[in-house]
Amino acid sequence: MAPGPLDHPETVVIPRGSGVESIAITLGDSGVVSSPLLFLAGAKLTALAGLAGTSRDLKAGEYLFPAGVSMDAVLDQMRQGRTVVRRFTVPEGLTSAQVIALLDKETALTGTVKQTPKNGALLPETYHFAYGDSRASIIERMQAAMTQALAEGWKARDPHLPFDSPQQALTLASIVEKETGIAAERAKVAGVFINRLEAGMKLQSDPTVIFALTDGAGELGRALTRNDWKFESPYNTYQVVGLPPGPIANPGKASLQAVLKPEKHDMLYFVADGTGGHVFAKTLPDHNRNVAKWRDVQQARQSATDP
Repeated sequence: MAPGPLDHPETVVIPRGSGVESIAITLGDSGVVSSPLLFLAGAKLTALAGLAGTSRDLKAGEYLFPAGVSMDAVLDQMRQGRTVVRRFTVPEGLTSAQVIALLDKETALTGTVKQTPKNGALLPETYHFAYGDSRASIIERMQAAMTQALAEGWKARDPHLPFDSPQQALTLASIVEKETGIAAERAKVAGVFINRLEAGMKLQSDPTVIFALTDGAGELGRALTRNDWKFESPYNTYQVVGLPPGPIANPGKASLQAVLKPEKHDMLYFVADGTGGHVFAKTLPDHNRNVAKWRDVQQARQSATDP
């Protein structure tokens, strides 16, 4: 097999519906083969000789051809459909509208998503896809993955949790996801909210207030105020007892696991500690002292940035 003319790796996109003649021209224009006519003849000869399918077996898609790739190797790669595998990563804690926005920015995908799924319906993960796949197909895979993850987690859940349905667990998981990004804290934070639900206390979760204020659009862009806590909404857990009507974001598997198998303790409060984590408390006086320390940290940071 004589080496081909490429002196560097080259990515080539073969559109769906391309005939072998069109493919030969595209490969020639890209410098992958030296002669489209020779490639066309080679495709037909190998097919007639029974060495590999037919000349119409060349598959569409995005290909990465290495430097010096021979014509025979190009034919083999295209007949086997060894296309470029792309990755689409969805961070935990995004709303469904934010996920759609990310999909829209992925230029290798096609089509549009006609209806934004409900928050909590999509599982944040890394999804592999090929050039030309549809955005709708990625959404369908994300929905199927969440359905499976929630079903498996619900089946293996701890007994006596204060949930009537998997959907309620999903709602709390979305709150836990937005409250902490530290993996080691998730089960402990979940345990606080479980304790509050069992005690009939309000959850008082700031992310639910932000969701209510922004109508689920995303980040608020400023610090919450005491007046914000009074905002009337079924999603504002400073105003309502129990869980909000539905998820406020799309939680990952770790947050689902944390809610369905929470850490068992007697903590009822937590607040940021200034290092990215949280400090927990059993009683309101202890919590108030922790809050005062956090405010001191905030004031010190503000003083350091003031001119």
